[in-house]
Amino acid sequence: MASPRLTQIVAQLPTTVPFIGPETLERDRGKPFRARLGANENSFGPAPSVIEAMQKEASAIWQYGDPENHALRHAIAAHYGIGAENVMVGAGVDALLGLIVRQYVQPGDKVINSLGGYPTFNYHVAGYGGALITVPYHNDHSDLDAMLDAARKHDAKIIYISNPDNPMGTWHEGSEIQTFVERVPETTMLVLDEAYCETGPAFAFPPFETDRPNILRMRTFSKAYGLAGIRCGYAIGCAQAIAAFDKVRDHFAVSRMAQAAALMALKDQNYLRDVVKRIRKARERVAAIARANGLAPIPSATNFVTIDCGADAQFAIKVLNGLLDRGIFVRKPAAPVLDRCIRVSVGTDEQLDPFEEALPQALADARRPTSPSV
Repeated sequence: MASPRLTQIVAQLPTTVPFIGPETLERDRGKPFRARLGANENSFGPAPSVIEAMQKEASAIWQYGDPENHALRHAIAAHYGIGAENVMVGAGVDALLGLIVRQYVQPGDKVINSLGGYPTFNYHVAGYGGALITVPYHNDHSDLDAMLDAARKHDAKIIYISNPDNPMGTWHEGSEIQTFVERVPETTMLVLDEAYCETGPAFAFPPFETDRPNILRMRTFSKAYGLAGIRCGYAIGCAQAIAAFDKVRDHFAVSRMAQAAALMALKDQNYLRDVVKRIRKARERVAAIARANGLAPIPSATNFVTIDCGADAQFAIKVLNGLLDRGIFVRKPAAPVLDRCIRVSVGTDEQLDPFEEALPQALADARRPTSPSV
C-alpha cells in the first residue's frame, strides 16, 4: 500500500532525540529517581510571586497568549536598556535555535559548533539539511580561534557557542567574546547562547550591540528563574534580524501562562539574586563532594558542575550507571576528551544528600576489577 513520502532530508535522519528525558528512564526502571540532577533544572523553583501570577492567570488560560508577546518584549527591553524591536520571545531557547537554523541554513550549508557542544542545536542543523562542522574543545573551553578558522574555511552560515558553556560549565571573559564577535565573518551569523548568564560572572558578558547584524544572543527563563517547564526564552539582536523571526515563527507558541510567569520573574529581581546565591552555594557543595571522593570538579559558572572522573570514558560511564542504579539521575558528555566526565546539576539539600551518599558507592563499583570471562 502506498504512503506519503517523507522529504529526503527527514527520511535520512535517524529516529532519535538530543536527550533521553528522566521520565523515560524512570519508566524503563519502573520507579522514580531519588534525585533529579541531570537536566540542569533549578530545583529551588520560581519565586512565590511568580507562582501567584501563574495561579491568577490560570482562569484565563482558555485564551490564546498575545501573539506579539508585547508586554514581555518591552519588559525584557527595559531590563537591558535596549529597544523592544531588538527582542524576540519564543517557546524556549531550543525552539528559537530551530527558527534561526531555518532562517539561515539551506541543505548543504556549513555550520560550526564545538565537538560535544549543545546537541539540540546540532539536531536542528541536521533537520534542515545543514552540514555540521565540529571543533574540539581546548582545555575544556570552546576553542574560539579554531572555530573562527573553521568558519572562514567553510564559509559557514552559523557559528554556535555557549558562554557559559554546556556541558562543561566553563566560560570565556567578556573581552575574549568581544574580540571573537569582531572577528566573525560578516556573512556568518553568530549564535551566542547565554542561557546561564545569571549564574555567571558579570565580566563574562560584553555589552549589547544591537546594531551589529550578525549576532543573536540567546537567554532564557528556564535556568536561574526556575521556569524550565513553561518553555520561554528570548533572542536579542539587531532590529532586522529580530524582525525576520516573524516570517517563520509560531505566533502562539508562548502561552498566556508563560508570558505572565516570565513577566513576574523578570520583575522579582530580589528573588533572583537570592536564588543565584543558593545556586552558587550548591555548586560549592557539589564540588566539595567530588573532591572528597578523589575527583576533580571543573570550575563552573552555571547551575551544574562537570566532574572529571580521572580516567577514561568507560570509567565515567560506570560511575554514571552506578549513580543511576542508586536512583540518582545525572548525565555525562559524550564527545571524546569530555567523556571522561559526569555532569551534576545543583539542587536543594534534599536533592544533593542522596547524591553525596551514592557517589562513593558508585565509585567503588566502578573501580572494582571485572571478573575475567570464562
